[in-house]
Amino acid sequence: QLPALLGPDVPAAGVLVVGNKVDLLPADCRGHLGRLRQRVAAACARAGLRGAALVDIRLVSAKTGFGMEGLISRLQRSWKCAGDVYLLGATNSGKSTLFNTLLSSDYCKSRAPDIVDRATVSPWPGTTLNLLKFPVINPTCDRIFRRQERLKEEATKTEDQLSSEEKKHLNQLKKQGYLVGRVGRTFQQQKSSSEIDFDPDMLSYSMDEDPRDSPKKHEEREEFTHNEVKDARWCFDTPGIVKEDCVLNLLTEKEVKLVLPSHAIVPRTFILKPGMVLFLAALGRIDYLEGGKSAWFSVLASNLLPVHVTTLSNADAVYEKHTAQEFLKVPMGGEERMKEFPPLVPQDITLKGIGTTEAVADIKLSSAGWVAVTAHAEEELVLRAYTPKGTALVVREPPLLPYISSIRGARIPGTPAYRTKKPPSFVENLRTTGSR
Repeated sequence: QLPALLGPDVPAAGVLVVGNKVDLLPADCRGHLGRLRQRVAAACARAGLRGAALVDIRLVSAKTGFGMEGLISRLQRSWKCAGDVYLLGATNSGKSTLFNTLLSSDYCKSRAPDIVDRATVSPWPGTTLNLLKFPVINPTCDRIFRRQERLKEEATKTEDQLSSEEKKHLNQLKKQGYLVGRVGRTFQQQKSSSEIDFDPDMLSYSMDEDPRDSPKKHEEREEFTHNEVKDARWCFDTPGIVKEDCVLNLLTEKEVKLVLPSHAIVPRTFILKPGMVLFLAALGRIDYLEGGKSAWFSVLASNLLPVHVTTLSNADAVYEKHTAQEFLKVPMGGEERMKEFPPLVPQDITLKGIGTTEAVADIKLSSAGWVAVTAHAEEELVLRAYTPKGTALVVREPPLLPYISSIRGARIPGTPAYRTKKPPSFVENLRTTGSR
């Protein structure tokens, strides 16, 4: 709906598409980001967003900073200060995190972070109710040169040359995502005073009395001057667009937090024979009905969502007994919760394998996650997949990460599961220790 929403002036203004949260996805082979970008481009074309209207496609992580400096440079080259910029996107796409990261970067006027409210980051739709905005910095030749010099200098650093605080922050991000970057500032707002303001009475109290908070002095909120904003161009955050047919619309806030991945997704692979069933919590189910050989099912979903494999004859009983209980986890709340939760509805799927190293398709279980199916070449699989009534089940061909089944450990004896394996993280614009 975006081309129709923006109207006939789109080619003059342009749309830059940002694929966010790439830090969550493991690299299934070399060049996986290029393939992801192609998938986003194909989706844009299907939506009617192409040609002059599509300025560029960027893959980033607003949370870990990966790709953000490149996005900022692209934004400055594309529009400079020619007009306002609006961040549009679905709920839970990380739009508010992107706004906050841009607010603390070279894309924003240096004094603005002390004045502008940060966007509230929440999984709940409608959190961003106001149009938050910050003034875009004018990328003059001098500023672009100084920014490029900073980026060049930072790219020569190794992890050993970072401060202890930077190392600590970097290690934390590496635990959370596969792809990490560093977002800095070239233009810093000068502080008017370096003095520390403290109340000496607060530092002296007897051992038999508790310290009390002294009344806080009234702090005047900083405001922009007339000259700072008279010709300013603004970057706006907007309320998230609620997707139809999305399973997140059926969930409570607590359940949404379990379903939305907040850390790097660790793929979980299972080898199933015909007559076996895979549950992703109680939000998705895949039955392997017919096939000549075993096939591999790789689950990409929040690490907090349980995956259980059972037989076709036991599957209904497992669902009835464990739905809304700890075993299947989501939804939660027992029988009362299930009275209002829609039942699972089936969709039959037939796939033909292309080899034991490459998935033929993804079965996308609404926004709960997806399962990549890998099967022997020319082997025909008859599957039945379920999602809650009113939510979308999509068969994605070609799959997003076709070689994902290769990211696994040894088979766990006596089970259909393989041990999980977490690929290493990669830090953008940081020289490897010892390299030239």
